[in-house]
Amino acid sequence: MEMENRTMITEPARDLPVRLDVDVLVVGGGPSGIIAAQAAAEDGLKVTLIDSRSFVGGNMTIGLPVLGFLGQKGNQIIKGIPQKFIARLKEKNAASEHRPCPLHMSLTLVEPEAVKNVGLEMLVDSGVNVLLYVFFAGVVMEGNAIKGVIIESKSGREVILAKTIIDCTGDADVAFKAGVPCEQGNEHGGAQPPTLMFCMAGVDTEKLRMSIAQEPRTYLTDFIPAEYFGQNNQFIVVGLRSVMEKAREAGYHLPVERTILITGLREGEIWVNMSRINGVDGTNPESLTYGEIEGRKQVEEIQRYLNEYVPGFERAVFTKMAPFLGIRETRRIVGQYVLTADDILACRRFDDAVAVASYPLDIHHPEGGGCTLTWCGDCYDIPYRSLIPEKIENLIVAGRCISTTHEAMSAIRVMAPCMAMGEAAGRAAKMSIRKGVLPAQLNVAELQAELLEKGAYLNPKQLVTS
Repeated sequence: MEMENRTMITEPARDLPVRLDVDVLVVGGGPSGIIAAQAAAEDGLKVTLIDSRSFVGGNMTIGLPVLGFLGQKGNQIIKGIPQKFIARLKEKNAASEHRPCPLHMSLTLVEPEAVKNVGLEMLVDSGVNVLLYVFFAGVVMEGNAIKGVIIESKSGREVILAKTIIDCTGDADVAFKAGVPCEQGNEHGGAQPPTLMFCMAGVDTEKLRMSIAQEPRTYLTDFIPAEYFGQNNQFIVVGLRSVMEKAREAGYHLPVERTILITGLREGEIWVNMSRINGVDGTNPESLTYGEIEGRKQVEEIQRYLNEYVPGFERAVFTKMAPFLGIRETRRIVGQYVLTADDILACRRFDDAVAVASYPLDIHHPEGGGCTLTWCGDCYDIPYRSLIPEKIENLIVAGRCISTTHEAMSAIRVMAPCMAMGEAAGRAAKMSIRKGVLPAQLNVAELQAELLEKGAYLNPKQLVTS
């Protein structure tokens, strides 16, 4: 039979072996998944976490600081298991304290390799069964319930059966395959572009810091007062527009408007957040591959710019690339409640709040190299209903792909809020199984009581306005 012109092949039906039968399955081992699995396993349920990579930690392993543990008023608004995770890293000198930042509310520096180790350690200590090197490939449905997920690995195609599933993929992969309505990008389908992070060593961070602190007119820094740089040995630089202008005049092609540098925990180490690959669809392998190829080209040019133009980088050398592209946005589910930019800017409180966040609306524009930040002045609630998808009964979603608009997603997408959502989702999954109810039928007041009892932070009840 001629195969040349075929665009579709029919795969024969086959019986799939069941690898596991568990209470709670967490799909995705990033910031939300690590925390969700620990919360779900707390009182002895059979919990499995799967991830396609050889390590856990997701975007916490690519050189980014964790943003958003503190609110716009400087108070800590994310506690509970996420805080325990940072504390365990800190014991190994692999995390900083939560540092207030005028731009990002707070920065918590973490050592990427330690995140992988500590993440696995805490999961194993919690009794979570971790399964790496497996791709989520599909769902086994019975009516509106997911009976299990199909995984693909070196062992072939298999099934994991589960009573409740938590989608922590960041891309709403499970929800999408189960038929939950999803949206992607803005009204034109444009998503925030990804960045390929990289690290340089041998940077004279003191020279960099003092050049900014002493010459603020020369080295423009967006919104961050120069005094901030004079007081911190570890810091973030956002700006240097005038320096970039000189480089552009000399023929450099720089994809962003601002130089973004984040000091590492090790002396002389700086992570660079400056590549930007517009038009990448994080759900399409061909598009992601283009992102990796283009990102690596950009990194070479950015590295030369830093060596040539930025004080302190004269003798710096390239040391490592992030293990994968940092994706800011892909799919979002349509859930029982769609969180909006208005909710965030109004600091809205909800009766069914299960997490609190304060990070601003932070949109890296799908086109061009610009970025827009809008603050609300305090913190806002994330409602449980935004974690519960329409139609599908035994699925909870946590992380950047919960039910929001494109604009609202730009605020809740950073790692500390994702970790807080993970704890809420894990506890909700555990409680719904223990009580024999679907996640959508859970008494949220009881979930809130457990979150508070276990050390999570929620806004005081009397402040609820909607």
